[in-house]
Amino acid sequence: MHFPHTAVIVLLAVMRDGRMVETATIGRSGVIGGIAGFGQWRAFARVVVQVSGTAARIPSSQFRAAIRHSDRLTAVVLRCAQSIVVQIQQTAACNALHSAEQRLSRWLLLTQDYADTNVISLTQELLGQMLGVRRTTITAAVSKLRASGVFRYNRRGRIEIVDRKALEQTACECYELLRSRDDECSRCDELVI
Repeated sequence: MHFPHTAVIVLLAVMRDGRMVETATIGRSGVIGGIAGFGQWRAFARVVVQVSGTAARIPSSQFRAAIRHSDRLTAVVLRCAQSIVVQIQQTAACNALHSAEQRLSRWLLLTQDYADTNVISLTQELLGQMLGVRRTTITAAVSKLRASGVFRYNRRGRIEIVDRKALEQTACECYELLRSRDDECSRCDELVI
């Protein structure tokens, strides 16, 4: 099990032809592999550290023992698992209903929240993979947001958010919904500590 502190981890759905799309982004209010505390489970998503940082780690066997002895920990893990399911559902809706610019804004805001930094290192190619769009689509979205002064794209793969309020206004409603779910999960984490 991994508990991100400043790292940002994404779950990716991978197709047979190698194409992939982000289905959930997990940061400091989440857990990677938490459901394994309840038994042996097979992962169906590819897990990738998108933004490097710190995380706590506990072996599965120790985590399962802790789950058996703590109703509070069980409640937190289940709440975080539910939060990931909500995020997967919301991401599916977002991918189908919102523009690439809105989705990019949502993703940048969540990533900034989790990594607690204004600078995010990602290439346009990776952003396109994350959002499930062609590179030309992500290039157009990045260009439009950069021109509006929301962020600077200083060099290949380095995005610096300079106007968070404007970025929030550009993002779709999914950001606020996902952020409120993370806030609920964070409050549950405090119960365990």
